[in-house]
Parts: sequence; C-alpha cells; structure tokens
Amino acid sequence: MSNIGLVHLIKKNLPLLALAAIGFSGSSAVLADTAKWPEHELKLIVPFGAGSTPDQIARIVAEKASGTLGQVIVIDNKPGAGGNIGTAAVAHAKPDGYTFGISITGPLVNNPFIYNNLSYDPEKDLSPLTMAVTQPNIIAVRSDSGITNLQELVDRIKENPDKFNYATPGTGTGSHLSMELMLQAFNGVATAVPYASSPNAMNSLLAGDTQFTALAPIAVLPLVNDGRLTALAQTTAERVSALPEIPTVSEAGVPGIEGSAWSGFIISSKVDKAIQDKLANALVDALNDPVVKEKLQAQYMDPIPGTPEQFREYMKQEKARWEPLIKKLDLKIN
Repeated sequence: MSNIGLVHLIKKNLPLLALAAIGFSGSSAVLADTAKWPEHELKLIVPFGAGSTPDQIARIVAEKASGTLGQVIVIDNKPGAGGNIGTAAVAHAKPDGYTFGISITGPLVNNPFIYNNLSYDPEKDLSPLTMAVTQPNIIAVRSDSGITNLQELVDRIKENPDKFNYATPGTGTGSHLSMELMLQAFNGVATAVPYASSPNAMNSLLAGDTQFTALAPIAVLPLVNDGRLTALAQTTAERVSALPEIPTVSEAGVPGIEGSAWSGFIISSKVDKAIQDKLANALVDALNDPVVKEKLQAQYMDPIPGTPEQFREYMKQEKARWEPLIKKLDLKIN
C-alpha cells in the first residue's frame, strides 16, 4: 500500500480509532479505580434496627475491617418488612463497592417464597461475601408467667389453643420458622406477631402483648439474668458451649427441632469482582481477629467466616430446608 493510500485509510477510520482510544482510556480508568478502591468511607446497611443482632455484629466487624481497608465504615440501619427494605437497598445500591450489607435467613433465603412483590432476587441481585456468625435462638417467657420449662409452655398452649401470641423479628425469619416447627410437632396453635427487630419483639414480650418468643441470646439473656425472663430451651441440635445450662428443644421434650440463627455479609452482584474479593478478604480477616472473635463470643455468637462460594452453598442448603415448611404454612405477604 502506498503512503497516500495509508494516509487515506487512517483518515477514513479516525472516528473509529478515536472511539477505540476513548474505550481503552475508560477501561484503564476502571482498572485504576478498582486498584485504588476504597478512596472514601463505605456504608454498611443493616436491615434491622439499632441494637438488633445483625446491627451488633456489623458494628463489631466494621470497626476492625475499617482499619484494614483504611476507610471508615458507617452503619446505616434500614429496618422493615422482615429485613427486605435494607436488603433491597444493598441489591440496588450504586455498584461501586462503597455500599454493602449484612443480612439473615429471611431476606436471603426465605422471603422470595413469602413476599409476592419482592423487589430483588437474592440469587441474581446479591453476591455473598462471607458468612458472619451463627447462634441459637433462645425460647423465653416472662418470669411472672409461672412457666418454668418448655413442657409447661407446651401444656399451656395445648390447653389454650389460639390464646398465645409469640414475638418474632419478622415473618419467615429463623425465629419464626423454628417456632412453627415446634408448634407443628405437638399440634399446637399460636399466633406469630412480627416486629421490625429483635428489640421490638422483646419489648412486646415484656409488655405482655406476646407470651413467648425465640430470639438470639444477646437479646434474651440480659433479661434472664436480671430476673425478668425465663429461658426455656435453645433451638440447636446440641447445647452451645457458652450456654451449657439451657437444654435444647429436643432435650426439653419436643424432639427434632432445630433453627439456628445466622448472619452474613452481602453486596450488589454488579460490583466489580476485584472489589468484592478485596472487601470479602477484609471482612474475613476481621472475623478471624482474636479481639473480634472474643467480642462476638461474649455475645454467644460463633464467628464462621468463609469463602463466598461456601456462603452461597450454605444458602442453597437453607433454601432446601425451609421451602417445604413455608409452602406448607402458606406464608404469603403481598
């Protein structure tokens, strides 16, 4: 090709070359931004109220992860709709990696079967970062109820069908479903009353609006220790080492019931994978930190950090476990 022909070809394709250069420059900028991330504070959305178990986990872990990332992590509580509002906010956040969240069984596993108009798909719109903690739920009643063990609660419910209400931190949560499993086991009838968070659920029990509950130990045990509540059983297959004096539901007379509570960190699936990995590593490092572990275990939580793949697989197992019960109960919310 002559020099004249080459010049003509270059001139003819200048617009395409310019676009290619812009595209290459843009790609380089994205890579550079990813490499420098994070450059300012992050937001950690908690889909339950201040003082709830996920809120406390978030604050403990965020303090350590902030140091690793070199940026402050600000907690943003967005309670409501069984955790759906806050979890949806994570799913639909700007996918720049500066917004992530913590959530639980209901919004991540159960709610797609319960809510007819869920605004997000946990499997498509969210990416798991790491599991955070697992813990039992503690079944409790007011101390002035005269009920001192689980069998006495079972007998009262049998004697007074439809007269008992129980508080939950949301429809479809582990707290709710584990109690439904228990009621089915002895053909009991009681009404689930959902609240926006575990502190709200606990307040309803203390006020007498509900007669029993199954909540995380950190919500229940301080009130057991000061004499206002009686702990009846823990909803795990075996007694948690930190709670050796509280029997399991099976030991207390209702066999085959298990409903541990767990939490995990999540982010929009649209966030760049390199950023997801960097954030996940910081969270795992925080959960493995001896001081963080000590703080969580002091609140009866067992840290269980792992890979995103392990978290995703666990959610699949939970889905297979709870879907049949949800459909049997015909739990539906418009």
